[in-house]
Amino acid sequence: MAHIVVLGAGLGGTIVAYELREKLGREHSVTVINKGSVYSFVPSNPWVAVGWRTEEDVQVDLAPVFAKRNITLRPEGAAKLHAAENRVELTDGSMVDYDYLVIATGPELAFDEIEGFGPGTGFSQSVCETGHAGEAKSAFDALVENPGPVVIGAVQGASCFGPAYEFAFILDKALRDARVRDRVPMTFVTPEPYIGHLGLDGVGDTKGLMESELRARHIKWITNARVDHMTEESVVAEEIGEDGAVKERHELPATFKMMLPAFRGVSAIRGIEGLTNPRGFVIIDKHQQNPTFQNIFAIGVCVAIAPTGKTAVPVGVPKTGFMIESMATATVGNIARLIAGEKPNVQATWNAVCLADFGDGGVAFVAQPQIPPRNVNWASEGRWVHAAKVGFEKYFLRKVRTGVSEPFYEKLALQALKIDKLKAVTFD
Repeated sequence: MAHIVVLGAGLGGTIVAYELREKLGREHSVTVINKGSVYSFVPSNPWVAVGWRTEEDVQVDLAPVFAKRNITLRPEGAAKLHAAENRVELTDGSMVDYDYLVIATGPELAFDEIEGFGPGTGFSQSVCETGHAGEAKSAFDALVENPGPVVIGAVQGASCFGPAYEFAFILDKALRDARVRDRVPMTFVTPEPYIGHLGLDGVGDTKGLMESELRARHIKWITNARVDHMTEESVVAEEIGEDGAVKERHELPATFKMMLPAFRGVSAIRGIEGLTNPRGFVIIDKHQQNPTFQNIFAIGVCVAIAPTGKTAVPVGVPKTGFMIESMATATVGNIARLIAGEKPNVQATWNAVCLADFGDGGVAFVAQPQIPPRNVNWASEGRWVHAAKVGFEKYFLRKVRTGVSEPFYEKLALQALKIDKLKAVTFD
């Protein structure tokens, strides 16, 4: 009997645990280590930040679901991975041994890399975690009560740009609904070389679509931006030229700020030679497997992916939802093969299917694969995207609550759209 441990119960960790249980059957044991027992649907966080959802609306208690699925939950959280010993040390000092490990921790948020940045001790809000979004709701209420200038965007090294655009447009809609938008100048600040780059060198005409939306909503923008520091009343950012020199220095008034941070690997795995890169992201091969510790796999935001190209300001690559689900399915297939005494041969497609909600519309895009060059490179906008995002939220939360990773009708829909999670099997 094999014991498979999953580090993290976010989107990737929860789905991989369900798929492991379904694929391997009950003769093998599955344990999930997570800080707490609550799953949060992170894509809904921008809605939480303006009061369109409560924190409880987008959360699921995993304890009863895991118990029903015969998945052990360790809510103490991981303190340190001892990869050479095949064990995980928990925050209470106890140890969990494993035969195979799937790292799905998500990232650590590097707010501390910029002075005055972040919720709590800094001067900005965040939608990266549902708790942060709940705190941002209070700041949003204060903004409505006392309108002033706003800065939204991402800082240097960030890799997840979609939520920044979403929140800018959702905030615009919420302020219009509150009849105070006319007293709130908005600026979008990003390290991207152009609007709509998204860390992916664009998808379809995301450049044109995003620029058009910003213009229509009277949101100014600054690209190639490197944030120097924040104060209670401003964001100080340098606009960098292609030669790396400072082109212009901006001191932007901002009574409300929401900027996405750069990510790094979590402390429990960071600094393990052969496992992670200098930034703490897990090194994997095409089978999601770490080359040094071959019983360790990784999926999601915690994996190391090289940027799509050189940019004046560092820009990372996002790991989107469907891409992460494809990593999960490939990982489960490869662990099953190892248990059966065979070599891994399953590869994820890393295809991306995204719905970016703008409050009263949105942009949808399909990138196959997510990293260019692509076989499919498509983006479209319309009011239907908002409705689709609402429907997807309800559908995905139901999947988590019922413990099913991919119902049959989802498989049929993906087949009809010719969107695959896995590449054709190879035997090298």
